[in-house]
Order: sequence, then structure tokens, then C-alpha cells
Amino acid sequence: MASRLDIVIRDNLNRLPNEPFIWWQRTWWSRAAFLELVGECEKRLAASNFKKGQRIALLMPNSPVMLATAVAVWRLGGAVALIDFRSGYAPLIKQLCHADVFAALTYRSLGDIVPLISEEGIPCVVMNLDTLDDNIPGRPCSQESEDTAVIFYTSGTTGEPKAVPLTHDNLMACIEGCVEHIDMLGEDDVFLNALPNSNVFGFLCGALLPLVKATRQAVLASFMPVSAAMDAIKHAEVSIIPAVPTMVAMIASAVSHGAPVPSSLRCVLSGADRLSPDIARRASKILGVPVLQGYGLTEASSVVTLPPSMSETKDDSVGTLLSCVEAKVCGDGGEELPCGSEGTLWLRGSSVASCYYHNEALTAERYRDGWFNTCDIARFDEDGYLYLVGRTSDVIFVGGFKVYAREVENVLEEHPQVKEAAVVGVPRSISGEIVKAYIVPADGEKPQPRALMEYCKKKLAYYKVPRIIEFVTEMPRSETGEIVKRKLFKD
Repeated sequence: MASRLDIVIRDNLNRLPNEPFIWWQRTWWSRAAFLELVGECEKRLAASNFKKGQRIALLMPNSPVMLATAVAVWRLGGAVALIDFRSGYAPLIKQLCHADVFAALTYRSLGDIVPLISEEGIPCVVMNLDTLDDNIPGRPCSQESEDTAVIFYTSGTTGEPKAVPLTHDNLMACIEGCVEHIDMLGEDDVFLNALPNSNVFGFLCGALLPLVKATRQAVLASFMPVSAAMDAIKHAEVSIIPAVPTMVAMIASAVSHGAPVPSSLRCVLSGADRLSPDIARRASKILGVPVLQGYGLTEASSVVTLPPSMSETKDDSVGTLLSCVEAKVCGDGGEELPCGSEGTLWLRGSSVASCYYHNEALTAERYRDGWFNTCDIARFDEDGYLYLVGRTSDVIFVGGFKVYAREVENVLEEHPQVKEAAVVGVPRSISGEIVKAYIVPADGEKPQPRALMEYCKKKLAYYKVPRIIEFVTEMPRSETGEIVKRKLFKD
């Protein structure tokens, strides 16, 4: 059994307390300075009567206090719910209530949501991003397993919360699997922690892996503007950049327009979305380092496959399996298919979550005999390299974020001037895809596209809002009455 994350982090950081550890706002914090902040956060939480098995929601960008609060919560036997603070108000409240949190912690720029959350009976506290000044007024909430470390929320096809509880063991197994698999971590490495830590890939590869391995990280509250991120990469001497394809393209573009490439840079790890081979080749040529694509998902603690080394890559492949996970490809009847066949990818292993949080129906639907159904269509070649073919679920990838078409369609169809909606992804070179909606107006009343977009902004995260709206008189349908979206593209 793996050790708890907080114990491993504490023991590793105590060994060389004066070593630089976190780069934040152009200054290096030592390991001791970070542990001091962890201790202060732990003291504040304990004084607030936070108990083992309870949960704290973090609604804030990447920052020292976010990382320190997470470690402090683990020390006290609790879990953190890392929630995308850019979500719309309705999903945000739904997730906070679903997680039954002790309190929600946010930062000054989101001060306007504090009274809205408080109205739901959930204490919400505004914090600085590098200090925790006051005790936290919490509320009574359930006490559950101390094994859970983090709860991540991903969009469901119906808009209902889909929560993944990852244990200390799950996350430790994935970290050890990554380090062992690619064997590239060095003493002088500096990770860029710029992906939102509410995203499991950003959290595990940008924040947690460096924390656990006592490796330096440069923490950015946001990757934008790109010029500031490039400045941080240069001055913090970043060597490893976990990124989504949008970031890869932006970094390559910045360098092609004159931004310097630090001599420290060794590789870029691309995840959370498919990386175009053209963008990968162009970025690698411009940056002069490998751009490696992996595959993962929240339910498997982020990473499932990586190339086995910086040189052992194959075109269109997302690499080979980490040692902490095993996989099989199955046909429609559940039968395991031979190597080279295309089918549904199933996973199991020490990094794979055992269930969905407080959702027995979805757990029963996606888990079977210890195996998890990814709903991805894939195949393996004779060398064990994985190739993604498609998705069984109707998912759009926008800048590395998943958008479930049904959730957007449900919101649009709540509008009084919309009779029916069909949502698809439209390819874009920078963001991967953008959301497009086909609308059948209600009773012939054609709403203004801008008005529909503003309506969606109030109910959905910004990246889920349709950027293109096209009106149609009727939807193309199959013999069974289902909308055939591919015909919308042709028409």
C-alpha cells in the first residue's frame, strides 16, 4: 500500500529545507517556506473544527495557498474538491452541494460569488493566493473515508455532476507509473504548473508530481497572457511543460515570433486532447525538444499511456501503458478482441478510481468485474502502442476541456424560442474544436444568435458556450428517430 501523499511530501521536503521549490510571482520559495505555509493552513483548519473525512472545496487558480491547503487538508485526514471556478453558477452550486463540503475557499477576484454560495448554506471564504490569514467558518458535513484525497468534477451528458474520487493510493500509483515509465525526471528539472489544477492532468503532472518528488515547479495562476507565461518559462528555467494542444500551439507561435526558448527546456508533455501530428512536428522543430503525446482520463488519475521514452514514439499513437494499469479492447458484446482490433477500451489498475462519488447508477453502468469502461474506441499494435480511433460518447474537446453535447443541448432547449438543438464540434487549429449548435426555432420565432450565446453563458462554463449557431427547419433523423449529426455537416 502506498503512503499518504502528505507524509511523502513532508518527508521529502524536510530533507533539504533550504532548496528552492516553488517559483511564484518572480520569486523562489524554499521547501521550508512552503512547509511553513502548509503548517499555517493546517492550524487554521484545525481551529475551525475541520474533521477527518470531511471535504474542502477550492475555487481558485493555481497558487501556493491552493497547494498548501490541499496538503494541510490531507494532514487532517480530509479531502479536497478541486472545482473549476469558471463554471457557471448553477453547475458550481450543484457540485458544492453534491460534495457536501465543509466550506468553499475562493479568492478576491471571485468575491461576487461569495454571497451566492453563502445563500445555499455553504460557508465561502475569500483568501489571498499566497497566505491564509483567518480561521475558516465551516459547517457540519458528513465524514467519509480518509482514503480519498481529491474529488474532481467532469461534465455529465445530462448536466448532472459526475464526480470522481481519487485516493492517495490512486494518485501515488499514477505518479510512480509516470516517473518509472518515461524515466526522465532529473534533480534539476523544473515543471511548469500553468494548466488549471481543477483539471486532473494539470493537477497531477503540473502540481502533484513535483510536490511528491520534491522537484521544483513554476506556478502560474493562468497561462494567459502567453507573453507572461513565456517570461516565466525563461526566468524559472522550466524544463518540462505539461500542456494541452492549445498551449503547445501558442508556445510554438510565441517562439516563432521571437520569444526565447530557454536552454533548460527538455520536453513538452501534451494531454487532455488529441494533438495534431502537424502541430506536434511544427512545435518540436521550433522548440528543439520532443513534444510527447499521452492519453488519460480523470477516472484513471490522469495518465494511462505515455511514450516509453523521448525517442520511442510512433506517429498517431499515444504511447504504451503505464505499469500501474492494464487494458483490454472489447467488442459490442463484451468479448475481448485480439491485438490490432478496434473496440471499446476497458481499464483496471491501482491508479483507476473504484467508483463515481455518490452515483451508484453511473458506477454500475461504467464498472464491471473490476474493469472500467472508458467509452473510447481504440486499438493496440503488436508493440503495445495505443491508438485512439474515436469516442462512443458524444464529446467535444475545446482547448483540452471536455464538453458533452447533450449538456449544451439541454440548456439550449430550455430557451423558449428553441424547439430543438443539436450540438457538434467544429475543428479549429488552435483550440482543437469549438462548439457549434444547430437550432430548430420554436413556432417559427428565430432568436438572435448573440442572445442565445448570452443565455448559455449564464448556465454553462465559458468553453461550453456555442461559438457558432446555425438555424435549420428540421433535424435529419434515422429510421429510429435519432438525430443524425453527420448529415448536418453535409447539408
